Amino acid sequence: MSVVPLPARRAAGRRPAARRTGGRHVAPYAFAAPFVVLFLVFLVAPIVLALWQSAFRQRAAGGLGFGGTRQREFAGLGNYVTALTDTGFTSGFARVLLYGAVQVPVMLVLALVLALLFDSAAVRFGRFFQAAVFVPYAVPGVIAALLWGFLYQPGVSPIVGGLASLGVDVDLLAPGTVLWSLANIALWSNTGINVVILYAALQSVPAEVGEAARVDGASEVRVALSIKLPMILPALLLTTLSSVIGTLQLFSEPNVLRTITSNITSDYTPNMAIYTTSTEAQDPHLAAAMAVLLGVSTLVLSLVVLRISNRRNGALA
Repeated sequence: MSVVPLPARRAAGRRPAARRTGGRHVAPYAFAAPFVVLFLVFLVAPIVLALWQSAFRQRAAGGLGFGGTRQREFAGLGNYVTALTDTGFTSGFARVLLYGAVQVPVMLVLALVLALLFDSAAVRFGRFFQAAVFVPYAVPGVIAALLWGFLYQPGVSPIVGGLASLGVDVDLLAPGTVLWSLANIALWSNTGINVVILYAALQSVPAEVGEAARVDGASEVRVALSIKLPMILPALLLTTLSSVIGTLQLFSEPNVLRTITSNITSDYTPNMAIYTTSTEAQDPHLAAAMAVLLGVSTLVLSLVVLRISNRRNGALA
């Protein structure tokens, strides 16, 4: 009968454990690999391609630039200079910033008020009203723009006709009102999803905290402003960032209303200017530079919102 030395038995017993440990090291990378691949393909690669495209321009080769072939040449920052000196493109930026400065706060305040009402016990048939508020978000943006375009168009709109019968002459597609008609479409379409996010955050607020405040004599408004609102600030920040990003990406609604009014031009928003430059003007390099500028502007504005939010959170703490 042979006896296996103790160190050899310990080494033999450790080998399966070592193999299992190696598998545990590989498993996190295997789970993360699909996300990393999709991230590189659908986010990093388009950004790199846009930066590369924006560094070139096409020049017609031939007699006096007519006919012949189109050659690509290095432009450096020339496309960015052209984009920044394009009054249509820069006016689109100013227009969406004005649009967002009004529409985003109104939408977030309305969403917050509705979420607080649904969270309280004072609202009857809460489930029905929650579904009713969310349903417009399920309508595609193009369909929503078509519906509201019918309600805005003079001659067929019941809203314009009803106001006219009351002696109120209004043109919802006039140069001074069409921007706010677009804001109304976004308000109707996107308030619901923000209500859902804020209401879900309110559900995580401990009920005991509110009950203790009510025992101390705090009103419902006081509980909402002093207890619930500070505890859902992360959700409010999320809705603010998504709304700001959506504002700069405004495209579907004005592009649809453009077919029924001449007060919306082809470069009414930055996204529309990029689309027009790449399709109608057939200049993908300038469009890439515009897209990069739009992306950088979105990043800078998001960082500004985050900085303001962090300062407010620090003040509340």
